[in-house]
Amino acid sequence: MIPGRLRWAPALGLTLLVGCSTQPPQPGFEQRPAAVKTELVGLIPASTEDRDGWATDITAAFSAQNLPATKDNLCATLAVIEQESTYDADPSVPNLSVIARQEIERRASALHIPGFLVTAGLNLESPTGESYSERLDHITTEREMSEIFEDFIDMAPLGRELFGSLNPVHTGGPMQVSVDFAEKHADDYPYPIDGSIRHEVFTRRGGLYFGIAHLLGYPANYDEPIYRFADFNAGWYASRNAAFQAAVTQLSGIPLALDGDLIIPGSRQAGQTELAVRTLKGRLGMDDGEIRDALEKEDSLDFERTALYEKVYSLALQQEGQPIPYARLPGIKLESPKITRNLTTAWFAKRVDDRWQQCMARARSTDAKG
Repeated sequence: MIPGRLRWAPALGLTLLVGCSTQPPQPGFEQRPAAVKTELVGLIPASTEDRDGWATDITAAFSAQNLPATKDNLCATLAVIEQESTYDADPSVPNLSVIARQEIERRASALHIPGFLVTAGLNLESPTGESYSERLDHITTEREMSEIFEDFIDMAPLGRELFGSLNPVHTGGPMQVSVDFAEKHADDYPYPIDGSIRHEVFTRRGGLYFGIAHLLGYPANYDEPIYRFADFNAGWYASRNAAFQAAVTQLSGIPLALDGDLIIPGSRQAGQTELAVRTLKGRLGMDDGEIRDALEKEDSLDFERTALYEKVYSLALQQEGQPIPYARLPGIKLESPKITRNLTTAWFAKRVDDRWQQCMARARSTDAKG
């Protein structure tokens, strides 16, 4: 939790302020695409290759999604891009060949497939004329890795046995957006699709379109962008949900992992947070079914309108004698073969927030000169 950045949750019946991506453009703000692009060119670091192209693709994404191109939102986008890829549409990943082979070995071990069969499968000729093993030896980007696995799954029987239809490369592009997220939000994608949405994620235009949708394309009542940055890493509303979990802990005395997950995804089994809330059902005047129905709204703004949410915050206010934070940074350790340090969602959010502050300072300096 960062002092000075807390948004206080309301008592019962009060209305929350609208967060940064859902507020209307600031008075006098110019929404014409040409003006937005000009502003972006001035905000993108001068050392960036093809600033004009980056500005064009970002402007198009804002326009296609009808998002307000305020300085706050433009700088939020640029901060995430800089953190995730330093303006590289297809960023290199250190030791990616080793990571790819480890993933294959892990899958083979889990399925009890002998090593010699894995070696034989990788030595098969791929559609490029090289063997899969040769291609793995010199990959440097997730796009290349994804393409190899696509070919391996489609062409080699062993690939289908190891991976089924599930490509193990889950994120990509200049904002490292989830392929699964992109596939679920592709209905209004404004470009011709090159083969698949997965392929589009690894392009600059597609990675920016879906990355901006993930960052700004949902209504939230945050009044500080750092919580959106945490959500970008941990999932929509994770920061709000983590604060709710903290309130439940205060009421129940049961320590909860403040990870923003209120239910177990894809399961009817009650998880840690749901079980803790159930201990309060007498005070809440709710049964298990009503609690579950409310918690299932964890990924939407509607959760804040449920009786459960309002009653938990009302009880916490009565018990603590002071307002309860509306949002807090989730306590999640980042797990990925690409990560070699002890990093967390809070670390990510703070790093992006620092970059956002720098971008906003550039914007203010440009305005002062103008």
